[in-house]
Amino acid sequence: MMPRFKITLAYDGTGFVGWQRQAQGVSIQGLLEEALGDLDGRPVVVIGAGRTDAGVHALGQVASFSLTRPIDPAALVRAINARLPPAVRVLSAEAAPEGFHARFDAARKAYRYRIWNGGVPNPFERAFAWHVSAPLAVDAMEAAAARLVGRHDFAAFQAAGAPTTSTVREVSVSVVRWVELCHDERGLHAGRDVGSLVIYDIVGSGFLRHMVRTIVGSLVEIGRGRRSIDWIAELLERRDRALAGPTAPPHGLVLMGVEYGLQSALGTSP
Repeated sequence: MMPRFKITLAYDGTGFVGWQRQAQGVSIQGLLEEALGDLDGRPVVVIGAGRTDAGVHALGQVASFSLTRPIDPAALVRAINARLPPAVRVLSAEAAPEGFHARFDAARKAYRYRIWNGGVPNPFERAFAWHVSAPLAVDAMEAAAARLVGRHDFAAFQAAGAPTTSTVREVSVSVVRWVELCHDERGLHAGRDVGSLVIYDIVGSGFLRHMVRTIVGSLVEIGRGRRSIDWIAELLERRDRALAGPTAPPHGLVLMGVEYGLQSALGTSP
């Protein structure tokens, strides 16, 4: 029996083709498999909990794999990180039961989308937040987001042509909040609002391709006053991707965590 491992990792998705190994470009899966193949002296298949797209980031991606020989988890973390670029880090490793599958055994996943809302882009957020210059009615976005909680058919929020057997998913958390960032009276631009960070958190049992980014694009349409709060319910009912908002850019999206069993995907009680 080969030892089975579960690792948690974080990565800056900028410049990568996404999680899944591709014929062209550098993927997170490919980097891990090359690092582990070098460590174990044979090809190693790595399974990820979520197949993040090109440009999408992760703070709590989970992966599983088997090695031919036992190794202490702490030593495994050091050995993998020594073979990875700085943009990808394994945060922790642990022994896993035989047959553990990072994707199929996941109970829930948590994603966060970050929006920089201000007239001028924040250079420190440019790789990790979507810049929306028009003022956003965050209260309206929050009310609309709450209507996504529950078991619904999310066909309207799926990438066109994506293959799937069912578009029904269950969402347990769907929350919009904002953090105002401005200089105080001691700042160089006293009293001048320099922008706000709008954050959307969603937790669910599973997600369709581009589902979170299309939800965000639709919520921004509501925040800009182009659509009403009730539009979200209409999209769920009509199940037509052509009626929903645009797909938000990938660089604002972060896979925050994956829940297995009773462990919370966001680090709190389920």
